[in-house]
Amino acid sequence: MDTQYGPVQVEITVRGGRIVKAHTLQHPSGDGQTDRINGYAVPQLDQEAMSAQSAQIDTVSGATFTSEGYKQSLQSALDAAHQAGAR
Repeated sequence: MDTQYGPVQVEITVRGGRIVKAHTLQHPSGDGQTDRINGYAVPQLDQEAMSAQSAQIDTVSGATFTSEGYKQSLQSALDAAHQAGAR
């Protein structure tokens, strides 16, 4: 998903109907502040996705655009896994 600061792409692994891994493939980067913000936000979002088992996760304070892009990408990944019959 594209954000104002760049793309966000999330990859998930589903086993037994549960998200067992959430990994961010792409996130906004390029300048020191963006890299610093996403350095703490992205791991938090990955962990939130596994805890919530859905795209209904909290926005990370200070990383609103990345968080919103992450939620959209995560929902797309969940939809694709569901359509593929992931178990």
